[in-house]
Amino acid sequence: MKNSLHHAHLFANNVDESIRFYKEMFGAEGLFDLEMVGARNVMIEIGTSKINFYDQAPKDQGRGAIHHLGIETDNLEALVEHMKGKGFRFRKDIKSFGPMKYVMAGAPDNVLLELFEVVKDKLPQDQYKLISSLD
Repeated sequence: MKNSLHHAHLFANNVDESIRFYKEMFGAEGLFDLEMVGARNVMIEIGTSKINFYDQAPKDQGRGAIHHLGIETDNLEALVEHMKGKGFRFRKDIKSFGPMKYVMAGAPDNVLLELFEVVKDKLPQDQYKLISSLD
């Protein structure tokens, strides 16, 4: 039997604003926009991962059981500059530790994002393939 995490499902105060954010910042692609179970559901894809938005305000203003969504990139500095060019402000700089570097960022509806890069030349190839979702 094979299993795979398919998507994260997030409530959204403003679905269109959330979709626009992920499209502009990360090049997300829309997969569907449907009425299901009495509400608008929109699924987007970033690379091979998906986020499904439910057109309903979050139940609370905290993050609940979700600490963050991790978005991997092969060029963290370029992604940060791209986001800054779109007017996004980061509270902290990129942090590096050994084979990884990351920066945390806020998204609509108080979703915390970890933007990270696995530095390929700082790991043996077999370990890199285990950690990275890009190759």
